[in-house]
Amino acid sequence: MAAPRPILEFDGVHAIWPRGDRLAAVRAASQRFHERFAAQGQVRAVKTVEIAEAPYPSRFAFQGYSLHANPFISIINRMMVIQFTGFDGDLKTLVWEPTVAQGSAEAPFYNAIQRLGNKLHVERFFAQYLNDPDAVLPSMGLRNEDVDYVSFDHLHVQDVRMIMGSTEPIEGEPAPRAPLFPGAKLLVHRKELGTFESMHPMQWAWYVERGMKGVPEDRLEVFDGDVELGEGVALLWTPGHTDGNHSLCINTPDGVWVQSENGMAPDNWHPEHSAIPGVKQQAAFYGREVVLNANTLEDTLDQYDSMVKEKTVASRSSVDPRFSQVIPSSECSTRKRQWPLRPTLRHRPLDYGTITVPGRG
Repeated sequence: MAAPRPILEFDGVHAIWPRGDRLAAVRAASQRFHERFAAQGQVRAVKTVEIAEAPYPSRFAFQGYSLHANPFISIINRMMVIQFTGFDGDLKTLVWEPTVAQGSAEAPFYNAIQRLGNKLHVERFFAQYLNDPDAVLPSMGLRNEDVDYVSFDHLHVQDVRMIMGSTEPIEGEPAPRAPLFPGAKLLVHRKELGTFESMHPMQWAWYVERGMKGVPEDRLEVFDGDVELGEGVALLWTPGHTDGNHSLCINTPDGVWVQSENGMAPDNWHPEHSAIPGVKQQAAFYGREVVLNANTLEDTLDQYDSMVKEKTVASRSSVDPRFSQVIPSSECSTRKRQWPLRPTLRHRPLDYGTITVPGRG
């Protein structure tokens, strides 16, 4: 299996000082990368499946800029299956964001939310499970053994043991977990992996505390910075939301798409066009061109720069060219009950090409 290749356009930009110069360098490097990436090969297929709907505090979604009466919105978690040609010329299959809801419920924040829902007898408003990750590939004609890579933009609310397997039992279980995708490696940024070694109190509420315990090291593909995986697929290092946050970047017949957790709707990347009360006005007051998904605030300046990076790398939407093709990995839903916190634009789920069975297509 060919190793990921570093993206040279971004060499050194995250170390530039002062911070205004760094933002300018990130923007310029992102434009250079977009021009090269958009001109190269495209992915062979992309399919999107909704996995779960979960509650999320309204004040986090748009950095406290929005005016609203609802304390919670609903967000949709999606999983993608991406097929592309690797640098070795072989077909590769990447599964992006295969969240296992059972594990996510053990993150301290969602564990507390779940207990509240049970106490108030309103569980149906707090979470809905739409599809199981281990059943998605068989529905497309693939086996779970056909997957080469698994990755998440970061490891908030993920119990990695439930996805990649473990050498020892998870608490309360009689035996070690078998991996969902037996032949796959987890692509994980070195800084994200390091968070589990020594967690800061500001990070604690969103991580499953023992979520990496017993995950075999040979199941990990650890990388630094920004990397390309093959034709039309890259992982962009987008720190700020977490230290090791990275965003999926794919080249398609409709141009370049970026999927990210840094925002909950296209409004976050283009607040100047937002119809959500307060978002456009507050962003203009502070002179800011992006609005953060602000549940963690590990480093707000880095997250701001990362969102500029994402929207500069992405192509413009053919549906509404005012917006770039950045699609949230956890997206604010359009439910009427959460008005007025409904996205001004909602990108369609990505669906390109035909999934190929390795060795038979």
